Amino acid sequence: MELNDLQKDALTELINIAFSRTAASLSELTGNRVELEVPEVSVHPIAELTAALARFVNGEVATVHQVFSGPVAGDALLLLNHAGAVELVALLTGEDAPPRRLEASAKEVLTEIGNILLNSCMGVFGNVLQVNFSFTVPRLHMEALNGLLKSLVIGKDELRHALLVGAKFRLRGSVVTGCLVLILGVASLDILFQAIETWAEGAVPPLASPKLPDA
Repeated sequence: MELNDLQKDALTELINIAFSRTAASLSELTGNRVELEVPEVSVHPIAELTAALARFVNGEVATVHQVFSGPVAGDALLLLNHAGAVELVALLTGEDAPPRRLEASAKEVLTEIGNILLNSCMGVFGNVLQVNFSFTVPRLHMEALNGLLKSLVIGKDELRHALLVGAKFRLRGSVVTGCLVLILGVASLDILFQAIETWAEGAVPPLASPKLPDA
């Protein structure tokens, strides 16, 4: 399905707010200025997600996965190429020579990054919907992209779509690209879009975007 201009602009603005909050949190935690950009927002049937994700990730991916429930329910995921995940953790922790594999401590850092980002996004959407979401504990998975996508389809009866958001982490002169994915049923997607359109038309006061700390 195609986003209309109002939906796309409103979604981009809301996710920019969530990304700004995430960047501010990561900057405070690490002492380094972190910027997080939204290069693209799109919606795809889950059957077409593989091709859409290929612009951002491929091969073995590190995925932070969180299930959320409420009036809008689904799966929230942060996806990074394995190499990008290793680099991002090294940049945030100040390591000069990133390891080739993610060790236990690095996995904890990556899980927390995903937890902050996913909760920031759902917090912004919850503000727009004026509801609270319930979350499962975030889980980190290391697997091939195809295996991940199959796990999101198996056992799901309803037709589902994916809200795909490109993500660029900028810090210490480097850029790491990944993506945020929200997997939603048709009913949840409709509720979310209706709320976003209402917000964009001015029925709900705009949300304030926090300022990043100085470098």
